Amino acid sequence: MDAISDAAAVGAPAIVALADTPAGPVPAALLAALPTAAPAAEGDATASPGASPAPPAPLTPPAAGAEEGDAVVVPAQARPAGSGRPTEPAQRCPRPVVTELRLSAFGPHRSAVHPLGPLTLFAGPSGSGKSQALAAYEALAGLGSGATLEEAFPDPRARIPDRAVPDAQRRRGFRLGCTVDGPAGPVRLDLAVQAEPTLRIVGERLSQGGQILLATALRDPGRRSVQAAWLTGGAVGVTRAPLPDDRLGTALLPLRVAGSTAGQRQVLAAAEQVVVALRAVFPCDPRPDRMRAAVAPGEGRLLGDCANLADVLRRTRSECGTRHALLAAAARTGCAGSVAGLDVRAPAGGGPVEAVLDRGPGRPATELARLGAGELRFLSLALVLLTGPGVLAMDPAAELLSARQALTVLADDFDRGLDGRQSAELLRLALLSCGRGHIRLVAAVGEGTAAAARDLPGVAMVDLRA
Repeated sequence: MDAISDAAAVGAPAIVALADTPAGPVPAALLAALPTAAPAAEGDATASPGASPAPPAPLTPPAAGAEEGDAVVVPAQARPAGSGRPTEPAQRCPRPVVTELRLSAFGPHRSAVHPLGPLTLFAGPSGSGKSQALAAYEALAGLGSGATLEEAFPDPRARIPDRAVPDAQRRRGFRLGCTVDGPAGPVRLDLAVQAEPTLRIVGERLSQGGQILLATALRDPGRRSVQAAWLTGGAVGVTRAPLPDDRLGTALLPLRVAGSTAGQRQVLAAAEQVVVALRAVFPCDPRPDRMRAAVAPGEGRLLGDCANLADVLRRTRSECGTRHALLAAAARTGCAGSVAGLDVRAPAGGGPVEAVLDRGPGRPATELARLGAGELRFLSLALVLLTGPGVLAMDPAAELLSARQALTVLADDFDRGLDGRQSAELLRLALLSCGRGHIRLVAAVGEGTAAAARDLPGVAMVDLRA
């Protein structure tokens, strides 16, 4: 039922179609926490923009065989029948990482579930949704880092599912989510966003092992807030409070939950694990046209467009000799001509710095401004794969040691402008770095790189079709 899953699923007064989690017995404390309303049936045009919200539908588990688009009401908390604590995984990830990206209704994606490994490549023809998938991941990362909806989705209409039909109040939106594995075990985050007529979160759910730890719902479309309920445990059972409708509630929980009960500690552990994984993301899209000019010396942290590459090379040369040497070795493969090393020129009295390729004794160095676009993109991406959060312009969780976090690099058009030799070398560096567990790569690639990577052990391919 396209109209329900694409449009009515994100309509006021409450989120009702965050699918894909089994429902079970609902504790009485949470039955009253989040009254929800069922969406209008497909093609229902009886409601008017000024009509009052429909009365809450009964909180019932989905019927057997129900499809995703059916009017399934999601309770504020659900646990499979007969279960006690959520089942503990046999082996937990030592660092919080996103292991699954769910695009229930996002651009061209419908009911899509994409497992993510240490090195994941999205491949497919133009228009198949490679860039949309990476944009969804980047948006979730931004929200997890505290960004507003407008910052995370600068063009929300482009994320509305194809052929989505507005409801009677002319509302349309999209749904996405992810699974984060880590020391606390797998945790699911699901989000429903209304894009039209106004951008706002209309439903969010944080769950673990079939138990919903946080649920939010839009109860009053006239207010810029959602009603939230999260697990408390003990005598209270659940805590209710309004949260802003333009920020991720999961990212706000560590500021709202005291952690004085077992239930609160479970909520905190799950929320903090999701936030740590989403904050440790570095979207990278090198722009050669911005990398050719000399740059003023700064703190030496690489920007997402790599415009300050020369300044970062200045820093790695003086502070990270081993990594700088590895980058110079990679440049011998990815850059034309002989390469003896990477150097930086800086005026004696201070001023802009310029990076150059050392061509060896008796040969003049080559300024980066004279390199081809593919060579500059290659050097930038190789530098990203060989470094870490301390060298990249990102804001990982300061509460954890870097050894307890895994950096995820997002790279759309990863092989744009690169030849086969350069793409192969970057894949080799990616496999080397990702194999150590500190860096993960999620990238969209062309058919040539995809064909070369399909048979490589350690590469997870996601083949999309237009």
